Amino acid sequence: MICRSQSSAGGKPPEGGVSTPTEVPDRVRDRPVLKFSWLGVAPFLACDRIPLLPVPSFPHCEGTGLLRPALGSNGPVLKYLVAYLDPRVFVTLAAMRPSWIEVDLDAIEANVRAIRAAIYPAGVCAVVKADGYGHGDVAAARAAMAGGATWLAVALVAEGIRLREGGVDLPILVLSEPLEEELEAVVQWSLTPIVYRSEFIEAVAEAAEREDSTPYPVHLKVDTGMHRVGADPATAIDLARRIHADERLVLEGVATHLPVAEEDAEFTARQVADIAEFRDLLAAEGIDVDYVHAANTAGALDHPDARFDFARVGLGIYGLRPTPETGRGVELVPAMRVVSAVTFVQRLPAGARPSYGRVRPLPSPSTVATVPLGYADGIPRRLSALGGEVLIRGRRYPFAGTVTMDQVVVDVGDDPVDVGDEVVFVGRQGTEEVTATEWADLLSTINYEVVCQFGPRLPRRYIKGGS
Repeated sequence: MICRSQSSAGGKPPEGGVSTPTEVPDRVRDRPVLKFSWLGVAPFLACDRIPLLPVPSFPHCEGTGLLRPALGSNGPVLKYLVAYLDPRVFVTLAAMRPSWIEVDLDAIEANVRAIRAAIYPAGVCAVVKADGYGHGDVAAARAAMAGGATWLAVALVAEGIRLREGGVDLPILVLSEPLEEELEAVVQWSLTPIVYRSEFIEAVAEAAEREDSTPYPVHLKVDTGMHRVGADPATAIDLARRIHADERLVLEGVATHLPVAEEDAEFTARQVADIAEFRDLLAAEGIDVDYVHAANTAGALDHPDARFDFARVGLGIYGLRPTPETGRGVELVPAMRVVSAVTFVQRLPAGARPSYGRVRPLPSPSTVATVPLGYADGIPRRLSALGGEVLIRGRRYPFAGTVTMDQVVVDVGDDPVDVGDEVVFVGRQGTEEVTATEWADLLSTINYEVVCQFGPRLPRRYIKGGS
């Protein structure tokens, strides 16, 4: 049975605005945790410390029956690994090639803690969809929990299931209506759907009844201007009445989304006023909800009136901002480094044109380093033509030619470089840093896209306490 969170009168959260999360049923807590390892750690789960043994095995999700690559991720860190981390432990995947993504779990935890302090008394719902914005969903979720997040949010039912299989027991919002065929899994895994269509609401009620999980909590999405999904306010009122009258359901929350919180304060203020008015209309009809939520990262940090009961924060928990001006008073630390190493070094004469297309002649004799990362890993092919740079030995160097599928070439001029030298594509090396925002500016896109595009060929290395 799913238990509703207990809030004080009027739907307001108790004790500083952070509501007690929805209790996850024992049948979910007791499900087997995802059991796989790239480290061969299974025999050591009972030990006080887990040795790092690079013994690869095929990752397999017992709950879904799918191999990990089919889920589009290098896989979550087992909860046992996270629990046993100490400042000396560096959890890593088996090396296939010298290319990986480092994810600083301390940074995610600290970012959540900083955001939570900035928006208090509102709570933080950590958005970990898209494999935690490329950082690894289960590991990011657990770090966010350690920082004080009281909710999590995903885009897909499969993403929510993966969190449950990874031992995560916070309430998990599914941000858009999934297929009706997925509702049995939604209920079985105690995921909280956002709803906005009458027929889907009925389907949720029927699934909850079949699974003997009534009343089942739902959150109603109100379209206040995003015009992507959600019911317009007039329709949403009728849907709220319909949910309230159905004994199989409980209207736990109402939500909207702010598409221009980082750039249009006037439009955002109108949206905030609309959802506040909607909440008041519900209350006037005797329909009290535990949660109202509207804010994303920009809404949470820059629009205090948008915070309501909790904010759905995605980009910010990974240490990134929608614009450089967003939340300037809140210290955020980027959690991702994209790292590789030099695998080949050659000296080429002036006029040589490395890589496909032979588009760029070397202006003078130069040392060119080859690095095993390419556009199949998420390094945009256009980056080499737009002035992209990488870091080697703490200095910036340009690409010597076009990014290829699996490799890039870097022009280091007359500077020394050796096979095995670390190469940083995104992140800090020494006093220099290449940021996801820098890439986004060069590529005329957003930093969200940059961090989400790094694919499953790049294993994630999770750092706790430094390394």
